[in-house]
Amino acid sequence: IRVVRQSKFRHVFGQAVKNDQCYDDIRVSRVTWDSAFCAVNPKFVAIIIEASGGGAFLVLPLHKTGRIDKSYPTVCGHTGPVLDIDWCPHNDQVIASGSEDCTVMVWQIPENGLVTSMSEPVVVLEGHSKRVGIITWHPTARNVLLSAGCDNQIIIWNVGTGEAMITLEDMHPDVIYNVCWNRNGSLICTACKDKSIRVIDPRKETIVAEKEKAHEGARPMRAIFLSDGNVLTTGFSRMSERQLALWNTQNMEEPMTVNEMDTSNGVLLPFYDPDTNVVYLCGKGDSSIRYFEITDEAPYVHFLNTFASKEPQRGMGYMPKRGLDVNKCEIARFFKLHERKCEPIVMTVPRKSDLFQDDLYPDTAGPDPALEAEEWFEGKNGDPILISLKNGYVPGKNREFKVVKKNILDNKVTKNTENSSPANKSASPTPSIKSEAKLDEILKEIKSLKDLVSSQERRIITLEEQMSKLAL
Repeated sequence: IRVVRQSKFRHVFGQAVKNDQCYDDIRVSRVTWDSAFCAVNPKFVAIIIEASGGGAFLVLPLHKTGRIDKSYPTVCGHTGPVLDIDWCPHNDQVIASGSEDCTVMVWQIPENGLVTSMSEPVVVLEGHSKRVGIITWHPTARNVLLSAGCDNQIIIWNVGTGEAMITLEDMHPDVIYNVCWNRNGSLICTACKDKSIRVIDPRKETIVAEKEKAHEGARPMRAIFLSDGNVLTTGFSRMSERQLALWNTQNMEEPMTVNEMDTSNGVLLPFYDPDTNVVYLCGKGDSSIRYFEITDEAPYVHFLNTFASKEPQRGMGYMPKRGLDVNKCEIARFFKLHERKCEPIVMTVPRKSDLFQDDLYPDTAGPDPALEAEEWFEGKNGDPILISLKNGYVPGKNREFKVVKKNILDNKVTKNTENSSPANKSASPTPSIKSEAKLDEILKEIKSLKDLVSSQERRIITLEEQMSKLAL
């Protein structure tokens, strides 16, 4: 009989990168809020930082390691501390932020990172009446963004038009701890301070499954969808032990399994990899990352290992699969926030061969959306469009992100005449083909000017460098 369960992930090991590969001298935010404070994609690492009189985050190109200068430009348009940030899965230059100032902002980061501080977002989304602590993009529909605030409301936005399309109120009687989309973005699951886990169909605005007292303890819970539609939760027992539980949303009476872990009091942030079915738990304030493999047969949740280090983590970024180095058999990369730095941690499966390991890298979600926002709001669903990582991920060109505002005057009219005929609502003027062409021409002109400016900027920098060398 086999005593040890066979799994290719039994020997996954984590390793922190060398010091010169860290991002140093960063004043990581000290806000008391349980979000990850860090978001990464194949191009950039973004980190929420301390900012006097407002809220800001850093956006660094991945290769910009070492000491980050005090004067390094920031994204600083919020008037209150930033609480959560999330990169758009379909455009590696677009990032959204939620803040204590009750707004959500969406930013377009220049191709090569920031040259000057950015205080003008592409769009400001206003609708929450209290601070906005949760931001998460729809996994498969372009320009669909979800935010949740301390007003206990969830709003789903069409970022392309800047409109709040769905508002879920009266579903959560208390603070929402987290919100997670399922794999195709047809459902969300939430964890709330009232100790309930809810599965919600956001377009029908109905709760399809609910479990009260999913974890008995009073400390914050988290709930995430797995790719098979089950929900994994982290929370605390009545005795303040940290727990990990698995639920079948068809029958939430009893959990499929519960794992008791330890009595530390940091909230466990779960990061899930749908390709390998491995879930990584990073406790805020812990100095370790535990990871588990989820399988179809009991006991379903199998402890794999713990990556331990000396320093506690203030937050954690998690790289999407397409940003990993497949030649090194890297299956996960974390960006661990300390008080003053960000340290990448690489998880690898040791293999002797140099060939592409297709069992470690099944096709993964690529950057192309399956649907446009309008299609999703109309009721369509689309599974992630998968890509092969066989030759590594080569980023394509991102299209410029634009917000198409409806005619503002029309909005004013319809606001006052809410109860009148619906005719006004649809009376937004259609631009003529001629003016569209003119607009296109102007936009092209602006773009070429921008390109000219940035190439001149590069030239000046090079010249300055040469001059400084001569001066020496």
